[in-house]
Amino acid sequence: MKSLFLGLIGSLFFSLSASAQVPKGMGKSDADAKKILDATSAKFKGYKSVTAKFVLKIENASGKSIGTKSGSVFMKATKYRISMPGQEMFSDGSTTWSYEKSSNEVTINKIDPASNSITPQKLFTNFYDKDFLYKLNGKVKVGGNDMLEIELTPVDKSKPFHKVLLYISNSTIYSTKVYEKTGNRYTYSVSNMNTTSVVPDNIFVFDAKKYPGVEVVDLR
Repeated sequence: MKSLFLGLIGSLFFSLSASAQVPKGMGKSDADAKKILDATSAKFKGYKSVTAKFVLKIENASGKSIGTKSGSVFMKATKYRISMPGQEMFSDGSTTWSYEKSSNEVTINKIDPASNSITPQKLFTNFYDKDFLYKLNGKVKVGGNDMLEIELTPVDKSKPFHKVLLYISNSTIYSTKVYEKTGNRYTYSVSNMNTTSVVPDNIFVFDAKKYPGVEVVDLR
């Protein structure tokens, strides 16, 4: 299955993982940046569930927009569901379902506990701690709002990106910008975040009955 969803959102959610520790001599991270990131992680971990709207914008090296996708995300403990026009991803914490409407096909995978893949939850918590060097660039304006900009540099230089910028306000990440080595830039912006809604567990499991005629590719 050729999934546009994985091609776009994957550059953000699932390519940020790295297994390497910081090698000696690579430099140190910014203590001020760490305080902000730790506070942001602790705040997010305190939520029982989270729902939010998001926009994923893709730009080329010259800053020209080459695509925009909007969607919604639901998170609860290790479970998540991401919905975009024509595509959805479900995870109940042990299994993932990737659905593409154009082909009416769902691909099922078992989650490897030993893998370092980034989930939506990890993006808002402490994925940065071992995999990146980070520094506080200072205050900036984003959409007319005051934000703190933190720059992340991957320890693993084989990653397809060389820089990630986080924009944080009140210990909440509102925007993430990923700079690929190819020059493309992926900006993920969050809005309408709700941290008090009750999210039922069945929302994180793909229900084939709701997708008549769906083709199932089970890779478990």
